[in-house]
Amino acid sequence: MSETYDSDDAGLGRGPRPDRRTTKLAVVGAGAVGATVAYAALMRGAARTVALYDIDKAKVHAEALDLGHGIQFMPMAEVIGSDDVAVCADADVVVVTAGAKQKPGQTRLDLAEATIGLTRMILPPLVEVAPNAIFIMVTNPVDIVTYAAQKISGLPRAQIFGSGTVLDSSRLRYLISQYTGVAVQNVHAYMAGEHGDSEFPLWSSATIGGVPLPDWRGSRSAGPLTPEVRDGIARQVIESAYQIIAGKGATNYAVSLAVSRIIESILKDEHRVLPVSSLLDGYYGIRDICMSVPTVVGRTGADRQLELPMSDGELANLRSSAEALSAVARRFGL
Repeated sequence: MSETYDSDDAGLGRGPRPDRRTTKLAVVGAGAVGATVAYAALMRGAARTVALYDIDKAKVHAEALDLGHGIQFMPMAEVIGSDDVAVCADADVVVVTAGAKQKPGQTRLDLAEATIGLTRMILPPLVEVAPNAIFIMVTNPVDIVTYAAQKISGLPRAQIFGSGTVLDSSRLRYLISQYTGVAVQNVHAYMAGEHGDSEFPLWSSATIGGVPLPDWRGSRSAGPLTPEVRDGIARQVIESAYQIIAGKGATNYAVSLAVSRIIESILKDEHRVLPVSSLLDGYYGIRDICMSVPTVVGRTGADRQLELPMSDGELANLRSSAEALSAVARRFGL
């Protein structure tokens, strides 16, 4: 049975009261990404209750109030915020965005040590109050943080995973759409591997309106997707986060929409194929590391990992990305 929180917590209810069983999303961290994840989830009607948790009491209460004041203009929901982990109790999905902030010039892997330390502190209490939740790790470097979270929490592989390259794949599809003049919704392509510098596109399985991408012959406005054009698009995908961070200090809108899509796939049990980062155990021979591959996501979390056909070059890139992540994991004793 879910509850609302008393007047010491910002929200739309006062005093604990019994309520019918509804979907509950908990977002850990009320910073730029966490608050925008909550906003995106509310706008899309992803969950009936959205709980924000942050150690900054004034900040989390203010964010909850600001979101709550806009409920009239969204699908009906309840927003609660607190600096007490109990606000996350019995959540169906817990999204962890808390972590060190990426600075201009830093790689995602530079953030690993401080963020892993923070994960060791915050994750066990979250698992204690929401033991049946599906946990989505969003904090960068997401693959290493997810791998650490898997070991720290002891949860099954499917129950805890990272947002991975869902955003990167959206960037890839956007750039292909821009080049070809075809709606992004009709472009199907994935980025795989690390959510970072060693990620790569799965060109051999990509399609544009059902046409295999390597067979795309171009249009009046643009030529075919030659290897040179594809290499340029891949570089733009990898460099886009650095460009955004240099200009505005952080990425928050697109990643929050990507995470809200993952949340919906879980809560609505959609069984969507999303390139989330989860523990690999024999995927093309790769074991004991978290990285992104196309995965069926539903109410039980990150379910089947799909072994899409890959070219020799793509397999080599996948293994190279795994080796890079494994080296970092060993560096931190994971």
